[in-house]
Formats: sequence, C-alpha cells, structure tokens
Amino acid sequence: MGRIRVLSDNIANKIAAGEVVERPASVVKELLENSLDAGATDIRIDVENAGRRLLRITDDGCGMLRDDALLAFERHATSKLHEVKDLDAIATLGFRGEALPSIASVCRLTLETRAEDESTGTRIEIAGGKMLSCEEIGAVRGTVITVRDLFYNVPARKKFLRSEQTELAHIASLVTHYSLAHPAKSFELRNGAANLLNVTPVDTLRERVFQVFGTQTLDELIDLGVIEKAVPFDPEADPVRFRLEGFVSRPQVQKNNRNSIFIFVNGRLIRDRLLLHALSAAYFNLMPAGCFPFALVFLTCDAGQVDVNVHPAKTEVRFHHQTVVHDFVRDGIRDRLIATRPAPAFAPSVQPAAYMPFSEFTQALQDAEPVVPEITDVSEAPVFSLRPEPGPPARFDFTTLPEPTVAKVPDTHGTFPPEVLGDNTASLTSLQDLRALGQLHNSFILAVGRDGLWIIDQHVAHERILFEKVLRQMAAGRVEVQSLLMPVVIDLTAGQQIEYARIAGELAAAGFETEPFGNRTIAVKAAPAAVPPGCLEQVLFEILEIAEKELRSVSLEAFRRGVAASIACRAAIKINMPLDATKMDWLIRELAATDYPMACPHGRPIALQYSTKEILKAFHRI
Repeated sequence: MGRIRVLSDNIANKIAAGEVVERPASVVKELLENSLDAGATDIRIDVENAGRRLLRITDDGCGMLRDDALLAFERHATSKLHEVKDLDAIATLGFRGEALPSIASVCRLTLETRAEDESTGTRIEIAGGKMLSCEEIGAVRGTVITVRDLFYNVPARKKFLRSEQTELAHIASLVTHYSLAHPAKSFELRNGAANLLNVTPVDTLRERVFQVFGTQTLDELIDLGVIEKAVPFDPEADPVRFRLEGFVSRPQVQKNNRNSIFIFVNGRLIRDRLLLHALSAAYFNLMPAGCFPFALVFLTCDAGQVDVNVHPAKTEVRFHHQTVVHDFVRDGIRDRLIATRPAPAFAPSVQPAAYMPFSEFTQALQDAEPVVPEITDVSEAPVFSLRPEPGPPARFDFTTLPEPTVAKVPDTHGTFPPEVLGDNTASLTSLQDLRALGQLHNSFILAVGRDGLWIIDQHVAHERILFEKVLRQMAAGRVEVQSLLMPVVIDLTAGQQIEYARIAGELAAAGFETEPFGNRTIAVKAAPAAVPPGCLEQVLFEILEIAEKELRSVSLEAFRRGVAASIACRAAIKINMPLDATKMDWLIRELAATDYPMACPHGRPIALQYSTKEILKAFHRI
C-alpha cells in the first residue's frame, strides 16, 4: 500500500483553521468581514470569556437561502468568485471560502439566517465540523452566527491563548478599527453585560474618529484630506487612480512600536511592509530613529492593482506597481506634514493611541499582558498602549457626548479680545512674526508672537537650516567646497574600506574630494565648507556608518539625507553659546524659511509653543 493518502475533510479543515483561526479575534475578523461583504449596516458582536465561551455576530445583511447556508460550510464554497479571472480584481473582504468550515471544525457553531426574498429562515448546528441539525425557523433578514467553546476539540491550540484581558483587547482593537473604516455603519461590541463599543452612523471619518478617540486625540492628529493621483501605466488604457485619506499624528507624538499604525487598502485592514516603510519614510528626518507615529490611513485603488490572495488570513497584499504606491503614500503624507507645520505644545499633551474610554475595556488594558511590538497578522491586532487615568470607570454613550464646561474666575481687571485668545492649535508658520527676547542658559531662544510664547533650541534650529541648505546644494550639484592646505589621511577598517568604495561617488557629490592612499587608507583633499576642520574625520566615519547600516535597505535619497544631517549637525551653532539679538533674529527668520521647521534632521523638536490661551488658563483669566 502506498504511503501517500488524501486527507479527510475534517483534518483538512483543522489544518486550514490553524492558518485562519489563531485566536478569538481571528474568528471575529472572518465573520465581521463576511457581514460587511453581505452589505450589513448594523453589526453587533457579543463576547463572553473573551470569546472562549461565546462569540456571536449579528448583522442585518442580505442573509442566505437555505441551500446556500448548507453549502457555505463546504470547503472553498464562496459566493464571491466565479472564474479564475476574478482573482485578478477581488473587491470583497472575504473570498477564499475557508472561513466558515475552518471555524466550524474547532467549535460548536450555530448559524441562523434569512434572505430577504424568503419568508422563513434556516438554522444549522455544527460541532467539530459535523452537522448536527438543519431546520426551518422564523427570523428577521440577516445572519446570526454563534460560536461556542472555541478550540474545545483542539486543546493544544487552546492552551496557547493569552489571558482573558489580552484576548478581549485584541477583539476590541479589531472591531474598533473596522468601525473606523466604515463610518456610515453601526457597530456594537458587548462583553457580557458591559458595552465596550457602540458607535452610530456618521457622515465623515473625522466624526467617527471623534466618536472613538475623543476630542483631545483628534486635536493631536493631522487630517490628510483627500490625496489623489492618476498614473498612466498603459497609454492605451485609462490612467490608474490612487486615493489616500485618513489621519496621522504630529511628529512630536512618538510611539516606541508600530502598534498605533492602522492601514486599510480598499477597506481591508492589513499589515503591509511596503506601506509601513512608506509611512516611516514620510517621517524620515522628522522623528527620531526607533520612534513611530500614530496613523489611520486608507488607501483606495482599482481592485486589479492589488493582489490580496497572498496570505491565508488575507492580512498581506502585493501591489502590481509597488514603487508607485510606495512613493505616492510617502510623498502624500510628507507633503501634508510639511504644509501644516504643526508646532509642539509647551504643555505635555496626551499622545494619541488606540484608546477608548470604555469601562470594562480600559480595565482589560490595565491588566493585559505585553504584546510583541512587531505584528505580521491582523489577528495579532495591537493591544492599545494608552492607559486611562486612575479613578472609577465611566460609561460613555457616543450619541450624547456633552460639550466640556470650564469654570471661570470672575475677571475684575479687564477682558482679552477674542483675537488674542486665538486657536490653541499652533503652526510654525508663526515663526516669521516672532520677536526674540533673549536666551535661556545660552542655549534656548525665548521669543514672543501674537499666538504666545516660544522656546527655540538654537542648535537644532541651525541644524535644520544647514540640513536643507546642504540638500539643495547636493541636488543642484553646487556644494560649497573648501580645499585643505594639507590632505587629511584617514585609516579605515576592512568594512569601512568596502563601504568607501561603494559610496565614493556620493561622497564626491556631497563635496568630499577623496582618493585611496595605500591599503585601507584614504586622503581627503577637500570637504564641504560647512564642516569644521576638527570634525572632518568624525563626519566621514558617520557617513560610512550610515552606508554600512542603511544603504542596502533605504533609498539613495534617504542616504543623502543622512549625509546632509551629519554635515549639518557638526556645523551647527552649539548650545552654551551666547547670541546677540541680531543673530537670534537671523536664526528665527532663516528657520521660518525652511520647508520643515518642526524637527531637526534627527527628529528632535526645534520649537515649543505656549499659547496665549494656555497662559490665560494658567492664570485663571478664562
């Protein structure tokens, strides 16, 4: 007898379940996507014991006919694909036909459904992949799927589940961010008797962000608006259109992992390395290395431009024109950041994260186990990082949020006109109107403007000015060069010698005139005029280190930015350096003229603003 045999459907379904159903949140994801594909506008998720005991998804979608309901539990049975060519342009969230049979093979499942053109519904019970009953019932239009005792017949998988708080947080994260992708729909998430999420339909994404995150977080975000681009890939066909919208945080809002980044492609929540890299590239030189922003980004394109059939859980995609998509996302976000020039507030503000003020959910976050920062699967939906303030939990109804009230102290010394109060959201375009008052510890410039008090770090301000100047000179091929009276001879390690050979042309473009000078030695005959003579060797070593660490993984443009940043840092005004009024005013004017005065090339903030409104509040004037 041969050794190769065909697996039974039961074993095949359990293997598929291992790919698709990793935890309760995986079940929620698959069923939630089915509800959205069915056109549901009102979706409710009920959970008990973080999904181990019960998961129930109720929707008002199109429902299923009796025969379709029976067929849905066969492997690879789907209503969303008919021909092979359909794989080239998948517009639905689900399509594989594996979700229901895979889920049903590892739980006790009940399906109740009714299509609009049927007078009665269908109820099907399945346990461990085996059908127990199928009967006719009275039901409203839509579908209810109840999953009980998840992994009851797969104890090895069950023991790998995390704590109840952690599993609940994964579910809450997933549901919340799908609610953000569909602001025109209702979503309700209940854990036992506690209501974790209850959002009603709204007209705009901004309103949904307010519902979920609140005013304070919304104020810390930059609205991307609608960014569109049409690319004529084929001269004989219509241009391919790409659309980007959503919200990103200001550069001063910095996370230590990517858990606050949520990217949707055609409404599908994904974890895509290309888009994550594009987002990081948008913040390059605007945020310190190792820090990440908050981002809620929606990319829309023709379904034929993206392949979603590259991962069993549909959490990764592949674009047909990857470079175009990468640069479109990077440039769109970066241009918006540069245009808004958001100023860091002097008073510390809450950094936005996927935080929701739901009573039971916030407690779950407090008790949740740590989550691995790098996630490659949406089933590993991030546990929210921002913890609530101490005190008794509050319950929120998003339809009745009151406006906050502020207690006012009677003013007996006159009032300030409305234009003085201004808007609490400052922009660094105000720099051009500032007047320097003096220095703090010969390191920070104190300046005043109509919108309040400013503190400017003189070193990083000059660093930004020089950085952009060097970049412009490099792009134009006209770097200011200073010839050295005597060549500087520098010894290199074997690794540095290899990197030097690879980047010799880029060194020349940056203004360094060098040549080999024996074994593992180079002679420097000229250098950029901005580099102080005593820093020449250090700057070159820094550039070689950039090449060794980054040139193989980042673009040539990013490498040149690294070179310019190293030159600017060494040439910039230092701290503990007295400046007269003329130099301070010059520095402020030059900073105001830069493209991006918010951060130095290494991502540190340049200026902090203490608004007039905040000052008046501190003195109880308003």
